Amino acid sequence: MRRIRYHEYGDPEVLKIEEADVPEPGPGQVLVRVEAIGAHFVDTKSRQGPTSGALFQRPLPGKPGGDVVGTVEAVGDGADPALIGARVAALVGEDAYADYVTADTSWLVLVPDGLDTATATVLPMAAPVALGALRIARTAPGETVLVHSAAGGIGHLAVQLAKLLGAGTVIATASAPDKLAFTREHGADAAVDHTRGDWPDRVRDAAPHGVDVVLDAVGGDVLRHSVDLLAPLGRAVTYGAASGDLTGVPLTSVFGLRTLTGFTIMGWRKSAPEQARRDVAEATEHAVAGRLCTAVHARLPLTEAATAHRLLEERTNLGRVLLLP
Repeated sequence: MRRIRYHEYGDPEVLKIEEADVPEPGPGQVLVRVEAIGAHFVDTKSRQGPTSGALFQRPLPGKPGGDVVGTVEAVGDGADPALIGARVAALVGEDAYADYVTADTSWLVLVPDGLDTATATVLPMAAPVALGALRIARTAPGETVLVHSAAGGIGHLAVQLAKLLGAGTVIATASAPDKLAFTREHGADAAVDHTRGDWPDRVRDAAPHGVDVVLDAVGGDVLRHSVDLLAPLGRAVTYGAASGDLTGVPLTSVFGLRTLTGFTIMGWRKSAPEQARRDVAEATEHAVAGRLCTAVHARLPLTEAATAHRLLEERTNLGRVLLLP
């Protein structure tokens, strides 16, 4: 089979296709013949190596992860043989860019009949991250929610899910006119260009009394300003640090009855597994009903993994970037 790895850090061109044996599923695992892979922005940072900062360091050879959709072809010890032939989605942490992958059955998502491939790719990670972050922020009906990177693979889902949870106003930030229009198309009530130095003032124009909830995956100055934008009893949730800066929020900024919480999907699964499973089920129900729409910016052959990474790191994508074996 084919897989994509990198054996040195650098630009997207270090991603190389190579031949490998089809992996054997271990105990509690299944072997999946891959139909599509949702690429992750974080893997572009890991691929760049030491220049990305300690947060993103991964050993060589690099084995990018992703959200995989495909068909179960074999099962390992302890896995249900009835899964063979099932269409599933899974978050695969390593070697996701491949014709075949192995995945643990404990968090395998059975894809409902008729659900399109792009939407299926958001069920293991992207939609549950958006929903889990909103959940841990205790988002309540009528509240004002600020979503950063709202045109991205997770952000455009967070905008929709915030509205589905009853948010009164959703403010989206993005970096270009087409992205701002895209966020409005997906439910944002206001859209702000975060590349402008006065973007916090534009958010205040939309929410003069402050925002109740912030979802951020940038960190640095964006997160620092966002905490300042919170109303009393407001909650900020950070689920990433694309800037590489995790030091920008002074402790004094939360003294105004504000809170800042970190979120990861793996931590959520470990600490609140039943809620995490309900989040997957809820996201799936919204998707099947057509209430949660997945935008796809590009569908690329597996051999064009470098192009996928370039789109993600240049942040030109509107929604998901998919690789198709």
